[in-house]
Amino acid sequence: MSIKSHSAYKTIGEVVDIINKADPQNVKINAHTLRYWEKQFTKLKPKIFNNKRRYYDFDSIEILKFIKFLLKSEGMTIEGVKKHLNQNKSNLDDSVFNSIRAKYLKNKLVDLKTIIEELKK
Repeated sequence: MSIKSHSAYKTIGEVVDIINKADPQNVKINAHTLRYWEKQFTKLKPKIFNNKRRYYDFDSIEILKFIKFLLKSEGMTIEGVKKHLNQNKSNLDDSVFNSIRAKYLKNKLVDLKTIIEELKK
């Protein structure tokens, strides 16, 4: 099995796996959810080729991670996320993604502390 390069287009199934693995709270989404989000958020524009399959680039995957973070971790509504994305019409800040990564790492540290406490018992 070959591994796709970081910059290669990903299928919707691959994107679901990537997004679900990146979630610190283990909230799972599916392909149906991604298709729905495409209709709701104009920043999401996967490539659709002759075989009518969706292909996502790196930027689209990062936007999807951010949307999931805002909806599932921060509890924002779809309308709230739309407003937030529209306020940042240029590319999304690296600081936004850094805050997502920081929250993920913080959750992992909490998990690690819990495991250590259990091992001490």
